[in-house]
Amino acid sequence: MSREARTGKESDNEPIWVIDWLVKWRIVDPKQFIRNNGVDLRNAENRLSPIVQAALNEEVTKRTVATMLSSEREKVMQAVVKRLADDAKSFGIEVVDVRIKRVDFAANITDSVYRRMESERKRAANELRSTGGAEGEKIRADADRQREIIVAEAYRDAQKIKGDGDAKASAIYADAFGKDPQFAQFYRSLEAYRSTFRSKSDVMVLDPGSEFFKAMRGSGSPAAAPARK
Repeated sequence: MSREARTGKESDNEPIWVIDWLVKWRIVDPKQFIRNNGVDLRNAENRLSPIVQAALNEEVTKRTVATMLSSEREKVMQAVVKRLADDAKSFGIEVVDVRIKRVDFAANITDSVYRRMESERKRAANELRSTGGAEGEKIRADADRQREIIVAEAYRDAQKIKGDGDAKASAIYADAFGKDPQFAQFYRSLEAYRSTFRSKSDVMVLDPGSEFFKAMRGSGSPAAAPARK
C-alpha cells in the first residue's frame, strides 16, 4: 500500500513537508480479516491508511527536516512498524515493513522556503562584503601609514647623508683653498663662469674691464703670474 501525505512540524521555523510512504502487509488471520474488512482488500487499505498517517505524523513531528533526510529516517520507519502492531492484529494482518520513499517540501510552501534561503544567503553575503570592506580599508590605511613612515625615514636618511657629504666637501674645499688662496679665487671664478654661461640664450651686458672677467684676462690665474727676472 503506497500513499503520499502531508506532515511535519511548524514550530522553530520548520515547514510542513510531503512524505511518500509505502506499507507492506500480509494476512495472518483470514477469519479476523474478513470479519473486520470483508473480502475487498481496499477496505483494509482505506482503514489502515489513516492509522499509518497518524503514526507517521507523531514520529515525524519529533524531528527536524535535516534529521528526517539523514540519520533519523530509518528510526522513524521502525517506530511506525511498532505502533501499527496492535492495530494490525485487529485487522487480522501483520505489517511486514514501512518504507519512506521520498521526503520533500510541500509545493505550496516551496517558494517561501526558497525565498527564506535566498534572503539568508544575501544577508550572509552582505555581511561578508561589509566585513571585507572594513578589512580592506584597514589594510589600505595601514599600508598608507607604513608608506608615509618609510618615505619620511628615507628622506631623513638622505638629508643626513647629503649633509655629511656637504660637510666633507666643504672641509676638503676649505683645506685645499687654505693652502693656495690664489687658486681658490681662480676656481671660484670658473664656477661663476659655468653658472653664468650655462644657457646659450642668456644675454649679459657687462663692462669688459670689470672684476668679473679678471680670470679670463689671466691676471687672476696662478699660471698667469708675471715671471721674475
